[in-house]
Amino acid sequence: MFVYSVKGSTLKFFAALCLSLVVLVTLVIFVPTYDSDALPTGKDVNYSNIRSNEDRVGFLSQFGWTVNPECVLEEEVSIPSDFDAVFLEYNELQKDQGLDLSRYKRKKVTHYRYEITNYEGTDEPVYANILVYRGRVIGGDISSAQNGGFTKIFDCGPSSGS
Repeated sequence: MFVYSVKGSTLKFFAALCLSLVVLVTLVIFVPTYDSDALPTGKDVNYSNIRSNEDRVGFLSQFGWTVNPECVLEEEVSIPSDFDAVFLEYNELQKDQGLDLSRYKRKKVTHYRYEITNYEGTDEPVYANILVYRGRVIGGDISSAQNGGFTKIFDCGPSSGS
């Protein structure tokens, strides 16, 4: 005959472990998955596999933008480790379109600029800026270079003007 004794603390430990497993399984089953390649608006946009000029032009066309296919600017830039007030504001713009540059602090990324040909409401040039890291768009904007210009998210619409 064998006698086995169990302390109350051991029972509490196993009860907590079982409860934790039940909660974890419940979360996995019922929590919806997040598609990082989709905008919060529900619009399906591909941010990955952006490796060539054609890929970048195609990326912008997903938002309805028509651009001059010749890149105006291509440069390597570093995302700073500490964001100043201007960069914090720019990152808030990125967050509005489902992106976040804070994940890329101290990384070197490539900045591409294209002139938009179908932006209505201004005679001044309007540009699409794209930040790419390892074949993925991690940030960018639609902006005007004119004095008192603007900076908007990609999905501001090709006929939005101003």
